[in-house]
Amino acid sequence: MNGGDKYFVDSNLLLYAHDARNKQKQLRAEAWLDWIWQNALANVSWQVLQEFYANAVLKMRVPPHYARKVVTLWSEWHPPEVSLGLLERAWYWTDQAKISFWDSMIVAAAERARCRWLLSEDFQPGRDFGDLTVVNPFEHEPGSPALRNGGV
Repeated sequence: MNGGDKYFVDSNLLLYAHDARNKQKQLRAEAWLDWIWQNALANVSWQVLQEFYANAVLKMRVPPHYARKVVTLWSEWHPPEVSLGLLERAWYWTDQAKISFWDSMIVAAAERARCRWLLSEDFQPGRDFGDLTVVNPFEHEPGSPALRNGGV
């Protein structure tokens, strides 16, 4: 275990878990998702679930009924509600960190969920947003000692 730190999952990790075109990334994504699910350490946002659904159906040709089941399952990770407070925090990160609004929404949702780690290959690995640190899940094993010790 990693001391109870929670992991915020970006849509790319969810998509790779269902994309057989890159078997290596698919296996790593599945390993991460299995590990955080088994350890009850996962969080996600409605934006991430929406991105997963749209990309899975439109780009990966996943049948809509299957993609909906997956979104319903992952909604058990209790995505924080979108509110004015969440938008204001996203605006803060847009201004402070000079990242896109959509990336800022992910950071704000991860903060709201009290996550320690943001699993994404779309952010700069090791970058901190307050107490949140970006981890590229394709560069680290699930539960790796480096993460347990606070390093990336």
